[in-house]
Amino acid sequence: MNRLPKITTRGLTALALAAAAAAAGAQTLPPPQNVVSLSASATVEVPKDWLTVVFSTTREGSDAAVVQSQLKLALDAALAEARRVAKPGQVEVQTGGFSLVPRYAPKSSTISGWQGSTELVVEGRDSTTIAQLTGRVQTLTIARVGFSLSREARQKVEGDVAAQAIERFRARADAVSKQFGFTGYTVREVAVNTEGGMGQPVPMMRMQASSVMAEGAALPVEAGKATVTANVNGSVQMK
Repeated sequence: MNRLPKITTRGLTALALAAAAAAAGAQTLPPPQNVVSLSASATVEVPKDWLTVVFSTTREGSDAAVVQSQLKLALDAALAEARRVAKPGQVEVQTGGFSLVPRYAPKSSTISGWQGSTELVVEGRDSTTIAQLTGRVQTLTIARVGFSLSREARQKVEGDVAAQAIERFRARADAVSKQFGFTGYTVREVAVNTEGGMGQPVPMMRMQASSVMAEGAALPVEAGKATVTANVNGSVQMK
């Protein structure tokens, strides 16, 4: 049978003293010297390549089933038009929100009618086709329109703009070190992040598409540009 080694009171005291000495030593370590915090950034402009159009409509009536049926018919007709030109990555189609809520008489809990709404979202890189589609969808309203930067375009430029920001951070760290009379530096900690390029569809006046433009006419659109920014924040120890 193996026996556990005995630990005497003297041994326990020695271990406790050693642990206390180590803790005291850790607490009295001098703070790092010659450390400076820096930041740098870089920004690039990129043409927006992703168009999003949100169609919607509302219906009201005293019968919930009738209102729901009207919304379904309007959405089905718009979907049929959109599916004719759908193509992955170029023209993508998806249904949005669909709601049906009761309306109450003033100062009463009695339901006086029903109000419903439905949405259709069409988005993609083929802005010409999507703009032309807006003239053919007659059962829904053009509710929101907006350009943004696609995920692929954003990822493509993020690496370049981050490299520019990092190079500026290094140049600034080198310049600051020399200004303080040091010959170089080492990086203590650094964080790199990118932002920008995203966009939200802009609300439009809620009216039937047929009253905005003639049937078959394309919606005028202009993509514009998006900005992608990389920020580098960190600290260096001059030496």
